[in-house]
Amino acid sequence: MKEFLEYLLGLIVNNKDELAIEEIPLAENNFQYNITSSPEDIGKIIGKDGKIIGSIRQVAKILAV
Repeated sequence: MKEFLEYLLGLIVNNKDELAIEEIPLAENNFQYNITSSPEDIGKIIGKDGKIIGSIRQVAKILAV
């Protein structure tokens, strides 16, 4: 999943060198992903009214199943 997020977010951001994704195991088969990026790219990742990050979450849920 981390590789997928790196690929997908790498297509969205301008500064790929500053993109970092941290995978934190919470429980068995349950992970949290922390995304860190440059300030100007955060707005692109979140999108207007959170639509882009919401879509990324939906796709991640589908892949997790």
